[in-house]
Amino acid sequence: MTSGPSSPAAPSGATARIEHGLQFLAAYLVPVLAALLSVWALWSWPDEYPVGDGRPLAFTAMAVDTPRSPAEVLDGLARHTPRTEWDTHLSEHPLWVSLRLAPPDRAPGRVIDFPSRHATAMRCWDGDGLQPLGQIDRSAGPGGDGALRPSRTGFVLTMPQLPAHVLCEARFTGPARFSAIGRSTADLAVLERQFHRDAGWLDGGLLLLALFTLVAGIINRERNYLIFAAWLVINQRMAALSGGWDYQWLGYLVPADWLTPLRQMTVALYSTVTVVLFRFLFGTDLERTGTLAWVRGVLWACLPVLVGGLVLPFALFLPFIWVATALGVCVLGYALAVILVRTRSPVAMWYAASMAIALGASLYEVIAAALGLKGLIGAVNSMTAALASSLLASLAIAEQFRQEHLQRLALQAELQHTFDFLPIGLFTLDTQGQFISANPAAHALVGPGLDVGRTRWDNLFPAHDWAQLQHGDGAEPCVEFETSLAREDGMTRRFLVRAARAGDKIEGTLQDITDKVRAHEHLQFLADHDPLTKVMNRRGVEACLSRGLQRLRRGKPLAVAYLDLDRFKLINDLYGHVAGDAVLQQVCERAQEPLSPHMYLGRIGGDEFLLVMLDTPLHRAETVCRDVLLRLMHEPFTVGDRAFQVRGSIGLIEVSPGASPKDVVATADRACREAKRAHASGLVVYEHGSRAFRDHEAEMQLVERLAAGQNIEGLFLEMQPIVSLRHPHQSLNFEVLLRMHDEHGSRVPTERLIRAGENAGRMSVIDRWVVESTLRWLTEHEARLPQNQFVCLNLSGASLNDERFIEDMYDTLERHRGVAHRLCFEVTESVALNDIANTRRFIDRVRSHGAKVALDDFGAGYTSFSYLKDLPADILKIDGSFIVNMNRHPANVAIVEAIVSLAQNLGMKTIAEWAEDFETVETLAEIGVDFVQGYALSRPVAAQQILAAQSGADFIADARLGDYLNSLPPDDDLANVDWVLGHPEPDTTRQPGQSRSMSG
Repeated sequence: MTSGPSSPAAPSGATARIEHGLQFLAAYLVPVLAALLSVWALWSWPDEYPVGDGRPLAFTAMAVDTPRSPAEVLDGLARHTPRTEWDTHLSEHPLWVSLRLAPPDRAPGRVIDFPSRHATAMRCWDGDGLQPLGQIDRSAGPGGDGALRPSRTGFVLTMPQLPAHVLCEARFTGPARFSAIGRSTADLAVLERQFHRDAGWLDGGLLLLALFTLVAGIINRERNYLIFAAWLVINQRMAALSGGWDYQWLGYLVPADWLTPLRQMTVALYSTVTVVLFRFLFGTDLERTGTLAWVRGVLWACLPVLVGGLVLPFALFLPFIWVATALGVCVLGYALAVILVRTRSPVAMWYAASMAIALGASLYEVIAAALGLKGLIGAVNSMTAALASSLLASLAIAEQFRQEHLQRLALQAELQHTFDFLPIGLFTLDTQGQFISANPAAHALVGPGLDVGRTRWDNLFPAHDWAQLQHGDGAEPCVEFETSLAREDGMTRRFLVRAARAGDKIEGTLQDITDKVRAHEHLQFLADHDPLTKVMNRRGVEACLSRGLQRLRRGKPLAVAYLDLDRFKLINDLYGHVAGDAVLQQVCERAQEPLSPHMYLGRIGGDEFLLVMLDTPLHRAETVCRDVLLRLMHEPFTVGDRAFQVRGSIGLIEVSPGASPKDVVATADRACREAKRAHASGLVVYEHGSRAFRDHEAEMQLVERLAAGQNIEGLFLEMQPIVSLRHPHQSLNFEVLLRMHDEHGSRVPTERLIRAGENAGRMSVIDRWVVESTLRWLTEHEARLPQNQFVCLNLSGASLNDERFIEDMYDTLERHRGVAHRLCFEVTESVALNDIANTRRFIDRVRSHGAKVALDDFGAGYTSFSYLKDLPADILKIDGSFIVNMNRHPANVAIVEAIVSLAQNLGMKTIAEWAEDFETVETLAEIGVDFVQGYALSRPVAAQQILAAQSGADFIADARLGDYLNSLPPDDDLANVDWVLGHPEPDTTRQPGQSRSMSG
């Protein structure tokens, strides 16, 4: 059910019956009565113009091609046979005619009628005395001299008493046919009245139809109607040409010298406009039937026809137009036939019939004139064709109007159906905001509060929405906005409104987007929040951090804290993720309790959180962080009947202007890691400008420098001696250590360089430089290192997992095969055990080049002695955590002793690093460690100092330690064995795992 403006009151029953009766009378009864009366008149009523008494007169005729006098042609005419018709066959030579009149044809009141419409001039004489009777020439004017005058389409000779012998000279243009008919003056007068009535009736009818079509085309902006109106006007001129009254236009005489050019242009334009009308009336059908190309060819042929109508003389133009018309009619007739066969449109049929009659009549006139056919030349011509085609065209227009009316009715019904059943609300408002129409969907969406004709927009929706609707006629004619409505049933709905001005009304649509808005808000929440803990996720907290950095540029303080839960993984491992998830939810609830509205907590990892505190000074942020840690440790977290004690570590930083979000998170993460390592309180604070903050900024700058792919400048090598405890004077072994100077010449901490290289993904580049530099240095100074047995160097885990680096390293070893046997690659135990098969392949491969392999940091990881039988390493390098202050921890002594015993049984050498004092070295010697490295023996030195030394003992500065080592008995059983390996040659190869980088 639709709602709209109220309609006028319905008339009473009697009034309605009278109105319907009169409507039926005017619309149906009067036309039927007029049609019946017309049929009755044609059948039984007398003709207003009865058939006259005219009869053809016999004559002799002769065409001459040179000027002759009347006396010269009389003898020639006498020799010709009398006839009643003569065809000129387009000849424009003078035609001499001799008529012998019988007494009845000479009676008073009789005239001689020459009806040829192609006659242009005529002179007549008395054939016996050769006295002039009269003359007429259309080029000289409409009138004649003497007894000759124009009549209808030709001339007439009128005299009180016609002579017995009449001699005439006539001139013609076009396909003329000469005849002479004797009539009475009364019969001539009837024919002339009939002629003028027919001419006026035809002119008026065609011009009125053309005017009607023109007005309809202008109003409807229909181009085809305009073309059809032009065609009707030219059709009228063709009818006038055929009927013989083309010498006038709307009752005004056409100048005589204009007649022939106008006739030529009329014929040319008629052909052209007919083709144009055909092309655009049936354009779609022509494309569908595949005949458009043929019709376009005819259309192009109209151009020379128009030019010929302007420049060719009439005698040459007529054959030219006949040929063009015949070809055009054939093509258009074929296309018309195809259209009628394939389309059954009534409009197309009426138009086709109209065009067919016009084209057929034109073609018939051409054939009749060219071949001399006599039968229907008077009945079928352009005049009858104009009448018939115009009538059919009016029927076509009426049919088109009917179809358009039916289409409008169908469209209105469809629109009404759409209006009623469209699920989107449709409404119309007046300029005061009052609803004047609304479809059922709008009623359902708004509810019972919508009453068409009474409810105003601002009665239902916010007042500012009406202001937007009123401005819909501005720069943006269509407005679109979202609004809300609190319905009477208590539900709040969200709507999308689109509206535009339509005259003095506002028409719009109302679409319920409540579910869409809720879904969007939910998706937005999910996009920025962690679905488990409901705190912000990484995306949300980074957006919050970006807002904080923008406010920081305006002078507002910003603090960021990184929270990491300690050993939280154990909860997941021991009790499952369900328990872990429940604990995380409780952690987030407690952590948010001390937060102010401008502080945001976000989960950026499994058990890692970022706390962004906008507009918060560092001291206030520190208080909040301590409160968070206290709440986490205050009481255990309960899940079911289990209780979990959770601790956390927080790294808090004061953000400085110009910092990037990535740098802020990385700095807070570093502070958090420091808190986990060294602070019992669980909190580390980086104040802006502190040393830790500057160190981290320097590390970030180094990361950016390395990540940008720039050349790594300032790298150099140092070497720390590794001294044999049994033969300190017989070997010069050392470990290569990576060092770096910054652009100011200051030393960059190695740990910072390693972290920056790992974060920038450039460790393989650094390791490649170390390997190549070490081998190149050994090659250059091989002769100065006679007592060198091995040179240790570390490879990072990233490089060992880089296949390209490994292949390059093998190529480098091959190029330096002469010194490659001196290298000893250190692989950390955790990396070796991560992928035992790859580690074995790597060991075999480097040993095939003569190099050695040491298991570094042995004992620091998850050691399993069963792996050692699968890893044919040459040296075990005992982790320094067991060596430092080992005499204070008997357990460390026992562990080292066990490792040494294991290595000896497996045929491996041992190296103890981080030996810092004499007592430690003494204990290591007693245990049986083969080599020692640490500050007790020597700090890292420059490469030149290594070249200047004879053995590792040269670097021992402690005299007591030197004496002690000299006092140790040599291991004579191993005097002739390789000091590093218990056997001479390694075999096979290995692939990389992860290891520590090349730092000491």
